[in-house]
Amino acid sequence: MTSDSLPISAAARHALERELAGVRTERETVAATLGDTDVVGDRADDADELRRSADLARLDARITEITTRLRQADDAGPPPVGVVGVGSTVTVRFDDGTEQTVTLGEVTEGPDTSLVTAESPLGRALMGRRPGDAVRYRTPDGEAAATVVSLGEAPPA
Repeated sequence: MTSDSLPISAAARHALERELAGVRTERETVAATLGDTDVVGDRADDADELRRSADLARLDARITEITTRLRQADDAGPPPVGVVGVGSTVTVRFDDGTEQTVTLGEVTEGPDTSLVTAESPLGRALMGRRPGDAVRYRTPDGEAAATVVSLGEAPPA
């Protein structure tokens, strides 16, 4: 995730809040398994304790990452109106003439071909653009270009 204060879509906020609740629950479970330091155990117990301590540190780091992102989104305010931002639905026309309507977001659950993350090359290129703007971005196959056709709801099929 980026360290910039970017707005966040309602769906992304909900997904992050749900993940945060799950990580906090997992942390409580792991913390409850950490043993009493007065009990003497064997090396296997010590190794298991070290693994759980490492798990606890990993969970704490993820909790910090999520809460920081949610706070940054609050500081950034709502997504901009009239320009592409996180949560925008954008129709783009690629160099080959094909058009695709995508939503600019941060996180998704499962495969979602209509989501373009704000951190992706296309997502970064689209941020702050308006209909009619042309963008260039890098792909694994080289440089690509697209034009912002419209901003808002997906066109009728």
